[in-house]
Amino acid sequence: MGQGHSALQTCINGIANGRSGFAAYPSQPLYQLAWVKPYNLDIKVHPEAVVRPKDSNDVAEVIKCATKNGYKVQARSGGHSFGNYGLGGGQDGVITIDLVNFQQFSMDNKTWQATIGAGSHLGDVTDRLHDAGGRAMAYGVCPDVGIGGHATIGGLGPMSRMWGSALDHIVEVEVVTADGKIQRASETQNSDLFWGLRGAASNLGVITEFVVRTHPEPANVVQYSYTFIFGKSADVASTYSAWQDLISNPKLDRRFGSEFILNPTGAIITGTFYGTEAEYRASGIPDRLPGNKDMVGNHDWLTAFAHDAENEALYLSGLATPFYSKSLAFRREELINTTGIADIFKWTDSQDKGTPLWFIIFDATGGAIADVPMNATAYSHRDKVMFYQSYVIGLPLSGKSKNFLENFHEQITKWTGAFGTYAGYVDPELKDAPEQYWGSNYEELRRIKKVWDPKEVFWNPQSVKPAE
Repeated sequence: MGQGHSALQTCINGIANGRSGFAAYPSQPLYQLAWVKPYNLDIKVHPEAVVRPKDSNDVAEVIKCATKNGYKVQARSGGHSFGNYGLGGGQDGVITIDLVNFQQFSMDNKTWQATIGAGSHLGDVTDRLHDAGGRAMAYGVCPDVGIGGHATIGGLGPMSRMWGSALDHIVEVEVVTADGKIQRASETQNSDLFWGLRGAASNLGVITEFVVRTHPEPANVVQYSYTFIFGKSADVASTYSAWQDLISNPKLDRRFGSEFILNPTGAIITGTFYGTEAEYRASGIPDRLPGNKDMVGNHDWLTAFAHDAENEALYLSGLATPFYSKSLAFRREELINTTGIADIFKWTDSQDKGTPLWFIIFDATGGAIADVPMNATAYSHRDKVMFYQSYVIGLPLSGKSKNFLENFHEQITKWTGAFGTYAGYVDPELKDAPEQYWGSNYEELRRIKKVWDPKEVFWNPQSVKPAE
């Protein structure tokens, strides 16, 4: 890819027109440390340039430079891709457009729709929405994650069963397309592009701004953490079975979000209920959760977000590390039966993980997400009730640790017909990745890709291929 570094650099430097801090290249000191900053240190990346535009016009001109000189483009918002895809995913010939300067925010107090810059991190979005009238929307709880990637892949979090995914809140976007044009996209303008951007934006353009609908903040949030410390994973199997039965109940209160986390010391059930403690107890959920209850407390919205962020940081935070991950999405009928659960947990005990830093997260989904038709957006996991994610971290990461996760994944798939996973859990080793990420919506995405990006300007190692 690419016709030559000098021509590309001359073109990009021409856009900068003397501005400092606009772009950096591999030959510059501290390029990797100060500009590239990969999230997964196990995947080496070397983008041809990292550019920090100040506005959409800059983005458009950078894309024109890329296409003129034969390079691919990927945007980076928070930079938390498991495969470092915003940096090319280890492939040559990619220009990274870092959206760090896109921090604009405003609130329309009549419609309660917020305009949010695509470089904003979720922690900052939470504070800005709160300050603009006590508003909120659904997304994840890791404060360092950028909304630009998160909300366009799906944007799942503990409030998603109640309010839907982050992308379901998007009303309109500003996006720069492969021809270098600044476009608006919504249900009524460039509607095919808008469809694809909500689920697969990295394949179709660089979003610079979102307009989103918001909700009033819940006045009360009950947070809980139930811990089981056992010597063996097999001892936790019955506890997991009870939790899985609870979260897969079609009548489960939508205000309830929960995770089951398996780790070297046992397991933790953690989650959030958006309501009062009396409402939580009246829901009957506490009575169906096994084990000793350690109620965290009844909090306001901001305190609850901060507490969830602290829990998230215990497992995979914003800190760059060498790690590997596998995942899978389950429909209700694809959940593992009790025999399979016991077999999997027993198998887990017998394995050498190669690292003390491993954990497996089972995460409830569904609820309001499933209210939206499957073909309403490119997001294709609306019929799922649970995801699993597994992680190993190593300094360095060993082949033994990777093998543990690969084999654990095989143990899971032996007991279920589940296929596919959330595109936010990027797995560079995944076969048939586009089909697994976008399922029944993939062929429509290919048709839209052919219209808006037939030359694959927006590319990563697992990106959507244009229809032939």
